[in-house]
Amino acid sequence: MTQGRPDGAASASLWERDEELDAVVRAVDVLCTDRSSSGSLLLFQGDAGLGKTALLAQTRRIAERHGATVWSARGAETLRSVPFNVVRQLLQPALMALMPEEAREYLGDWYDIAGPALGIADPGNRQADPQGVCDGLVAAVRRLARRQWPLVLLVDDAHWADQETLRWLAAFAERLDDLPVLVVVTRRPGEAGGEDARHLDTVAAAAGVSTLDALTPAATAGLTRATLGPHADAPFCREVWAVTGGNPYETVELIAKVQDSELEPVEARAGELRALNRSARGGGLVTRLEGLGIDATRFAWAAAILGTGISVDLVARLATMGRDEAERCAELLRGARILTEADPATTRSGPGELEFVHPLIATAVYNSIPDALRTAMHGIAAQVVTDCGFGAAAASRHLLQVHPDDDEELVGQLRQAAREHLAVGAPDAARRCLERALLEPPTPAVHARVLYELGCATLLTAPATTIEHLGKALSMPGLDGDTRVDAVWRLSQALLHNDQLEEAVRTVEAEAARHEPGPTRMRLQAVQYMWEGIHAGETGSPDRSERLAELARHCTGRDNSERALLILRGFDAMARGENAEAVVEVSDRALVNGRLAPGLGWTDPEWGIELLLMLAGTYAYSDRLDRAEALYTEALRAYESAGWSGGHLALAHAYVGLGHRRRGRLREAETALRESLRLAERVGRGLPLYWTATCNLVDTLLARGHVEEAWAVAEQYGFAPPYPSTIVIPDPRSVRGRLLLAVGRTKEGVNELEAAEKAAAARGHHNPVMVPWAVDLARALATEDPARAAQLASEVRRRAGRFGTDTAIGEALRCAAALETGRRAVRLAARAVAYLEASPCQYEHAAARVEFGIAARSVAELNRGLALARSCGADGLVAQARDVLETGSGLR
Repeated sequence: MTQGRPDGAASASLWERDEELDAVVRAVDVLCTDRSSSGSLLLFQGDAGLGKTALLAQTRRIAERHGATVWSARGAETLRSVPFNVVRQLLQPALMALMPEEAREYLGDWYDIAGPALGIADPGNRQADPQGVCDGLVAAVRRLARRQWPLVLLVDDAHWADQETLRWLAAFAERLDDLPVLVVVTRRPGEAGGEDARHLDTVAAAAGVSTLDALTPAATAGLTRATLGPHADAPFCREVWAVTGGNPYETVELIAKVQDSELEPVEARAGELRALNRSARGGGLVTRLEGLGIDATRFAWAAAILGTGISVDLVARLATMGRDEAERCAELLRGARILTEADPATTRSGPGELEFVHPLIATAVYNSIPDALRTAMHGIAAQVVTDCGFGAAAASRHLLQVHPDDDEELVGQLRQAAREHLAVGAPDAARRCLERALLEPPTPAVHARVLYELGCATLLTAPATTIEHLGKALSMPGLDGDTRVDAVWRLSQALLHNDQLEEAVRTVEAEAARHEPGPTRMRLQAVQYMWEGIHAGETGSPDRSERLAELARHCTGRDNSERALLILRGFDAMARGENAEAVVEVSDRALVNGRLAPGLGWTDPEWGIELLLMLAGTYAYSDRLDRAEALYTEALRAYESAGWSGGHLALAHAYVGLGHRRRGRLREAETALRESLRLAERVGRGLPLYWTATCNLVDTLLARGHVEEAWAVAEQYGFAPPYPSTIVIPDPRSVRGRLLLAVGRTKEGVNELEAAEKAAAARGHHNPVMVPWAVDLARALATEDPARAAQLASEVRRRAGRFGTDTAIGEALRCAAALETGRRAVRLAARAVAYLEASPCQYEHAAARVEFGIAARSVAELNRGLALARSCGADGLVAQARDVLETGSGLR
């Protein structure tokens, strides 16, 4: 027998589980030996009745004997629609035992983010970010695990856990390496589908997986004799195994029926086992339940409807029976091994609460309720739950089961439940409520608003669905004023995320035409120009820029619509390479005392992240890096404090990385961009934010001189045509062209840079810093086509002079110097150094210093360039300067 396994009939489900129990003992030993031990994850999987729950119970006993703290939770088939149900079971008892101040102290910044999902804090007024809530739950458990060491977490029937819990469990499973905690999970294979299955696969990939088998004939015989006595003969024991298939749960139930019926365990009576087994499961169980009487049956049905929190009082209200009668029924069901007292050590339960003896029994009882009656009971349960003060969200799982009946009140309850779900970070649960509300259906007065709310709920997770719902809402009466404008704005966002930018532009343009001149029309025009401004496929026209310039010319920044137009005008002028001082002056008018205006912040929903990234990008490429970095840092802090851990945070890290890259802090840039790419991977490949992270990381690695690594990143993350329909900064064609040149694929690099030239010309983007194709193309053609190279270098100098920043002029002079020789090359390189020394871009300054040192054969300049390159983390420049210093002749 394995250590920790009890003897006799009590160990029924642990027979032939020595290997699994040995794994548990080893894991608990490691956990309890050293506080610095790494975490571990065990996954036991098998069909119903094979002893998964018994293994967890024994794991609890083993862990507690070692002095470990054990928290546990269980999924339930009828509770899969309840968001955070299982993770609340797991964590809420421990957190509720703390004083509110203690809980806030232990969870820190994550309290306001994860607290509402756990039911220990009130939600805020803003829709919670699901990924942020998931990360908050991971952080919460990590902090609690360090406080409670040694800690064991048990999750039973994970295949029936809610999606929100499974998302957390998958994320937590991947971050156990540095955390002293043991997680043990059980599941039935093949029960979950879709996203749930993907999350469970992630858990399995991180775990030591053990698949449970049925008992052998020998084990079944041993169990039978341990219960009925050694006189149970071999043919009888063999028939027990044949009837049950070696399923431990069915074996125990059958043996109990043998005892109850006083059946002699001998071969002559073995033929009666099949009939007994049928009475213990499925239809037989229902017959046995009916045999207890109609009142006991009603009580069991009500308990199955509730699923959790099964108290005698609550069941009595649902089953419409008196307290005494309910107590009698509960006792009958306990005696029949259908219900049992809930174990407070293994479930979140109050005093006197009940639970089904086994999930198979709960399912059988629930399925035995006649369909019409089951639906009616869910309706009553919703009312009971509401009357008890548990709220609309708690009642919603019952309301989802009620047949549509033109019930205006039910629609209102489901809309309220959806708001509550969104507030805690459960948009899928909100979607289910609103989709059900549409089936009722809503009255004409609110139908469009329900569609609008549904579109808002699915915006982050299903843009195609959002497009359908918001489009339909806008075609119906009932959306007016600001709500209608907001619906158009959100519809255009969904079209953008669904790669339908042209349709987004047309949608906003058509709505703007419906309004008279004024703030609303101006807001819609600003949104239209914004989408046009980031559409990489749009052929730019002077007319569009002139119209935008004319609109912005009369804007003083008196409201956010005017400020948005000023930001858009500044970005457009920067991208077109107009005078940088004028660009900055326009952009500054969009600020209030140098800061973002109220309602135009990073987490304000009215305008979105794109507008503010345009503002910050304008400053970054106009040599106002101090302002750009202040905005990027503000974005990062805003999203982290708000718990927004999805695409917004990924973009914030990417643009913080861009700021570091422009400043010449290449190590810091690489760190930020790798974090951005990690977050972007969770959101999904192919999205604009994914391209932004990848493009900037490749650009940074090239600046560092890590060419092979840059190529590996490009290959791994698909940094190649076709390019996204939205603008990416810096220009991805230019960056990929430089990458191809760096790895020696010159012809392909030239082709890519020429494609960048055509795309930039079509858009009217002539800023030589933001779209730097010409500098690299001129260098690449210097030998093969010197006349074209010289023409390109001359054009770059002309455009840089027009834009007027130190960086643009210095980079143009570097390019010109690279095409020259002798004293002219030295003079041009010296002028490049002078401009770039005044620029905030220190990597470009370091490169110019090294190139000037090489051209002038100056040891002093090479050493200055070497020191700058080291401070930037530009390893390629460092190696280049060292080589010249160590091997060059004629240096002075």
